[in-house]
Amino acid sequence: MNFAPKQIGPFKSEVLTLGVPDGEGGVVLLTPERDVPIGGRMFQSIESA
Repeated sequence: MNFAPKQIGPFKSEVLTLGVPDGEGGVVLLTPERDVPIGGRMFQSIESA
């Protein structure tokens, strides 16, 4: 899914950045482990706790 550009404050965002919190309140950015084709779809996994 491609998202339209969004205005965030004075900046125009044209990317989606994904991250998860670490144990100290910081952010760990998610990155692919190898090259993938541009426009490839991400898979979503929903796990129950």
